[in-house]
Amino acid sequence: MNSSLTARPENILRGVALIIAAALTISIQDVVFKLFSRELTLWQIFTLRGLLAIPMLLILLRLRGVHRAVFRIALGKWPLLRAVFITTTFLAFYAAIPFLSLSTVGAANYIAPIFVALLSAYAIQEPVGPLGWLGVLLGFTGVIVLLQPGMDAFSFWSLLPIMGAAFYALAHITTRVKCRDTPLAAISLSQNIVMMLAGVIVSVLLFWFASKGDLTEEYPYIFGLWSNVSLADALVLAVLAGFTILISILLAGAYQAAPPAIISTFEYSYLVFVAIWDILFFGVTLTVSSVTGMILIVIAGLLVLRRGKGKVVKYRQIKANLE
Repeated sequence: MNSSLTARPENILRGVALIIAAALTISIQDVVFKLFSRELTLWQIFTLRGLLAIPMLLILLRLRGVHRAVFRIALGKWPLLRAVFITTTFLAFYAAIPFLSLSTVGAANYIAPIFVALLSAYAIQEPVGPLGWLGVLLGFTGVIVLLQPGMDAFSFWSLLPIMGAAFYALAHITTRVKCRDTPLAAISLSQNIVMMLAGVIVSVLLFWFASKGDLTEEYPYIFGLWSNVSLADALVLAVLAGFTILISILLAGAYQAAPPAIISTFEYSYLVFVAIWDILFFGVTLTVSSVTGMILIVIAGLLVLRRGKGKVVKYRQIKANLE
């Protein structure tokens, strides 16, 4: 990227629509992960899902006549770095899912918009504005209110999605700054390759250092070895493979379309979706605090959207240390 003064085109409506669609798809995927975590290990799921997702994506690209240059772009420095950030996010998130409710994991993970706003303001010089900061603060308050009723909200496992939130912010800032014009197909391919490799590498390490210790017995989902894959397991993995392709495209497309400070706020819609799934699938009931938190989050999103409406933002020069 050159260091000249640039203006990143905005399509806020498109970005918001894509991120809400991504949030819905992720929430459905998370239900599958939570129900499925008793059957296979996290690393087995990542590896097998990648082995299915990558050929599916390649076939899709071939049918659409995508140029071979996409493969070279997918293996470029910035798409791969972004993929590492996203992979770390999902691994931290899914490692916590068996031990916490979806609402609790989601709420802990949604500290990410705070990181995104800070990085947007101070690293890439994208102004957030008073309404934007108010929206982020209100959204964060909503997350705190939502966390309050859960007894597991401040357990050790809740630190994992918080850590993932930091990497999530880094991934989307990288998308906005370094992958702004990268084809979505290349971003999706890069992400699926890295996620599969993460599953393979950790699986090999666990096999190499296999032990019958307490961690393996207590947390087989994270530290256990691979188990047999049934036909039903294979079908679920195929569904997850399709989800991961769709999610990677929706997320990258959203952050390419509009500033991170706006898009990240609308990711809060994920909390509404998982609250519904918690009620339907896991018997978790909503409380006054939960509803209040969700209302605060929705208001926060509206504030940030109002801040960006009808406004063409001119961006300052990118700092030399980001080039």
